[in-house]
Amino acid sequence: MHIDGGCHCGFIRYEAEIDPSAVRICHCTDCQTLTGSAYRVTVAAPSETFKLTGGKPKIYVKLAESGNKRWHGFCPECGTPVYATAPTETPSSYGIRVGTATQRAQLAPKAQSWCRSAAPWAMNIEALPKNMMGNR
Repeated sequence: MHIDGGCHCGFIRYEAEIDPSAVRICHCTDCQTLTGSAYRVTVAAPSETFKLTGGKPKIYVKLAESGNKRWHGFCPECGTPVYATAPTETPSSYGIRVGTATQRAQLAPKAQSWCRSAAPWAMNIEALPKNMMGNR
């Protein structure tokens, strides 16, 4: 599936080919902190299909508990996290942040990981009241 997207302010723009069945939710504590939310939704794009079409992201190097490093690309203007990848000039894939994709409504998650780190309430929000006002 072809997707495109970018950051909140529009400085960073990208396009990629992805497999919509590869959309994942991650509940790890790094994703919680880096998003400022309960989890992160990501989809992998092979590096040969991922192309920045506008702007240059700032890179943050995250060191995991395992000792592995990841490059996190975000907008230097508005701070929107856009992707993560291996710390190399020729990564095999990019983990695109689904919230930045224009087609995000079509990218329903198919699996979850690091559920042991999930906020207990984040695993079942079905019963919460829904306010439809202000939705885009």
